Amino acid sequence: MLEEDVTIDSLTIKVLSYNPDADVELLRKAYVFSREAHCSQKRIEGTPYINHPLSVADILADMKVDVATIAAGLLHDTIEDTGTTPRDIKEIFGDEIAFLVESLTKLGKIEFKTKEEAQAENFRKMLLAMSEDIRVIIIKFADRLHNMRTLQFLPENKRRRIATETLEIYAPLANRLGIGWLKIEFEDLSFSILMPELYDELVRKVAKRKEEQEGYLKEVADAVEEKLREEGLHARVSGRVKHYYGIYQKMQRQRITFDQVNDVLGLRIITDSNAACYTIMGIIHSLWTPIPGRFKDYIAMPKSNMYQSLHTSVIGPKGERVEFQIRTEDMHNIAEEGIASHWKYKEKDAMEDRDAKYIAWLRELIQSQKELRDAREFLEEVKGEVVPEVVYVFTPTGEIKELPVGSTPVDFAYDIHTQVGHKCVGAKVNGRIVPLRYQLRNGDTIEIITSPSHGPSRDWLKFVVTQRAKNRIKQWIKSEERKQSSELGMKLLEVELRKHHLKPALLKTEDMDAIAKEFSMQSFDDLLVSVGYGKVSPHQVINRFLPEKPPEEILLREARPRREQKGISIKGIDHILYHTAKCCFPIPGDVLVGFVTRGRGVTIHRRDCPNLESLAIDNARLVDVDWKPGNETTSTARLMVETVDRPGVIADLSALISSVNVNISHFEATTTQDKKAFINFNLEVRDKIQLSGLIQKIAQTEGVLRVRR
Repeated sequence: MLEEDVTIDSLTIKVLSYNPDADVELLRKAYVFSREAHCSQKRIEGTPYINHPLSVADILADMKVDVATIAAGLLHDTIEDTGTTPRDIKEIFGDEIAFLVESLTKLGKIEFKTKEEAQAENFRKMLLAMSEDIRVIIIKFADRLHNMRTLQFLPENKRRRIATETLEIYAPLANRLGIGWLKIEFEDLSFSILMPELYDELVRKVAKRKEEQEGYLKEVADAVEEKLREEGLHARVSGRVKHYYGIYQKMQRQRITFDQVNDVLGLRIITDSNAACYTIMGIIHSLWTPIPGRFKDYIAMPKSNMYQSLHTSVIGPKGERVEFQIRTEDMHNIAEEGIASHWKYKEKDAMEDRDAKYIAWLRELIQSQKELRDAREFLEEVKGEVVPEVVYVFTPTGEIKELPVGSTPVDFAYDIHTQVGHKCVGAKVNGRIVPLRYQLRNGDTIEIITSPSHGPSRDWLKFVVTQRAKNRIKQWIKSEERKQSSELGMKLLEVELRKHHLKPALLKTEDMDAIAKEFSMQSFDDLLVSVGYGKVSPHQVINRFLPEKPPEEILLREARPRREQKGISIKGIDHILYHTAKCCFPIPGDVLVGFVTRGRGVTIHRRDCPNLESLAIDNARLVDVDWKPGNETTSTARLMVETVDRPGVIADLSALISSVNVNISHFEATTTQDKKAFINFNLEVRDKIQLSGLIQKIAQTEGVLRVRR
């Protein structure tokens, strides 16, 4: 149904079609309340605002959820965008609906330093509510989906920001909660906004391959169906098309072209029992040769989101590869709807064991992160917890643990408990001592060796992959560095006091907290830490105890010429040496952060620079940095282009770069035995917009496999 066709009548008809006993009067009351509350508001495209909550409710009805959830969907923006209060909702609609609506309301009254911090804190609030009632996230998913479907009316920068957030947070979360169709739509909608030309190209190529192979797949499906009938097995066979973002990810991960992706099209077989799944797989392997290493049994070992299926690839007729997915009807419903399947036709039924596992994961995640004060760290850890590719390993007692691919014994130790991670000195895998950077494999049994006097090493950050391990290690190092910097700061201040023939006892007076506040610090200890890091000089602090300078000396000091800082301003710090980092090459348009290095001034990095993870353990060494407006100079950016090695590839790329008025200041090229070329360009660009446009053009060049900064 198109958005403009959604009415309260069509919504109630849809709800009654799957829930004949639904309280449609409650829905009508929620609709009227929402319509009146939003009566003066319009969407950016000019339509009445009520169309949005109606469309959100319609998506929820498609998911066949209960009436309370749909009513909350109709009311979800009333507290945030109108004069409605939580008390109003509670009095009219009751505690249950009021909780759902309030849980979806942003933290509007709190001031945040950055948009990222606000986003992270709002997300933390929503997840906490979601751990109490999973319907909070189901409504948020419907809200986000309708916003994604209507993003074309927003400015490009806002479209890209929302699409990036959807791709990084909401799509993985939908996947972790098992809602397969939603994850696919989130990914493809985001992909179409972030890389529109590449998306359109894949749409055309997939359509062409579908047209070419439709007859072939029907021939294979007919052969399978005939064989299953002979064996007396009940099953239905249908075609399956891999979604566009999934194809793009595979091309990037395996560094292949579209023509080399073999599982764009495949077949799905849905049958009536687990035993039938294995029997059908055996029949397929008897008809055609299975491809080694391509069989996955997610029935015996389900994915973390409860997904179950058998996957196998064979060399089918005419030597073509064909991928099969074999599952039961119940497995198919779980694969498509996940946690949302619990709310079908139900009001407040007891949750089944399977559904409880989704909530258990979420509550464990919330519990383990209560100690994370920084909301951005919390958000990063959530992102780390929703990775799709995992390995399954065992504790010595046989308990199964699920970790991201690439995890090490240190990741495993922190998954057990923070203190086990901190005290880890070694590990045994399957009874043998292994290095701490050993990458765990499916089926490994891990035993952690600990020592009470041991602490984490900064080197661990180079190989751990779970966000939980990274955050716990950083916290420990941050605490240790803070303690050392505080001690160093005190010593430096004492030395400075002696220079001016003042007693160190001055530092023990009550005035110190007041002096700290003059430096925008919360406490004297914060000030000591900043002195220890070199962010505040001891002389600046001790100056507060010295008599005022004669006026002529002040005038002489002010007459000294200021050094102009071109292009970049460092908040709260004047006259400090700085330089841009050669690891990430920041350019205008990038979000910046400065890292204070003792004796070397400030190094300017991009906020997303991977090297910051190992450098900036303590936020006290980070300073806010901005680009100055009106800067007309160019900046150096570095691009890595991976291409098929062919004659003239460098000339073609150089011509393309020159055609958009970008200068190449330096390039290096290497080739590999498998006919790939890696070309690093140093480019002089105006800003991030110019660079993004160039990256998109290079990505569409024939033979280019990957482009990245």
